Amino acid sequence: MKRFVLLLSASSLALATLPSAKVAIKESNGYRTITSNGLPDHKPGTFPRKGNPNSIAAQEYSFRMPLQPAVAAAPFPSRHSSFGVALNGVPFEPGTAEFWNFDPNAGWKYEAMSGKIDLGLDEHNAHVQPTGSYHYHGLPTGLIAKLGGDEKEMRLVGYAADGFPIYTSFGHSDPINAKSPLKKLRSSYQVKKGMRPSGPGGTYDGTFTEDYEYVASSGDLDECNGMSGPTPEYPQGIFHYHITAEFPQLSRLYKGTPDASFEKRGPGPGGPPSRPGGTAGKLGTGSDKQRRGGPGARGPQSDGPLPRREGQDRNPLAAPPFPPSEQ
Repeated sequence: MKRFVLLLSASSLALATLPSAKVAIKESNGYRTITSNGLPDHKPGTFPRKGNPNSIAAQEYSFRMPLQPAVAAAPFPSRHSSFGVALNGVPFEPGTAEFWNFDPNAGWKYEAMSGKIDLGLDEHNAHVQPTGSYHYHGLPTGLIAKLGGDEKEMRLVGYAADGFPIYTSFGHSDPINAKSPLKKLRSSYQVKKGMRPSGPGGTYDGTFTEDYEYVASSGDLDECNGMSGPTPEYPQGIFHYHITAEFPQLSRLYKGTPDASFEKRGPGPGGPPSRPGGTAGKLGTGSDKQRRGGPGARGPQSDGPLPRREGQDRNPLAAPPFPPSEQ
């Protein structure tokens, strides 16, 4: 059994009244467990702030993932779970619960990183839920800096719910050659051409998740925003995710089987129901929903698939629901 404990100091004056950031990583019985209070080990942006009225507060997180992850028969959507957790114990959240016209059934969900709607993201591509949960929607710049940067070495920044590692946007130019130079990897998702057939109308421009489609081999990464090959931590090779600067930033699909400890729980429409056989974590209640009005006010979460256009290949983001966790 291996046990690693890190005590990380939060240097921000904004966190002066909060406890220090804490994260513990334990490997035992075939699983890695990451427990934390969810506070970043770098100075976060000031909250509340324009676009985000919430204050950062300590949480009680316990995330579990397999040490030997396996590729599933088909990718599965992350829905509105926490896709993964950073090495500092802060969750990764791919999507939002912001819907066009406040209607979760309309089929049009705003993208947090599109720049088309102000969700109060700070310089670390993070913001805060009403529960006080600080979480990343993109590259965790403060964490990357504390780890030593990522332009000279592939940088591990966390693990996904299925156990596969998460790296920044830099990877080997030849995926199977660990000695090949690093480059900034590109997603294979593209903004659709033409006009939206319903909802907000107008030209596809990246405002909504549904504005994108996967175009195989148009970038460096697969539909799960990852690739297989050697990494510094896994020289023998492994599937690994990358966080890209462009959509989807964080993957919206799991390559393996996610553990139920990453599902959000709480009263009301805050999260999907627990899967059979899952392991519940002490997660924050509710969704990434702001206590505010305005054009981007969030409604209940929508776990429905993305719309399919006639004559178009199946969008990988519309994959089947989560499978049960293996015990």
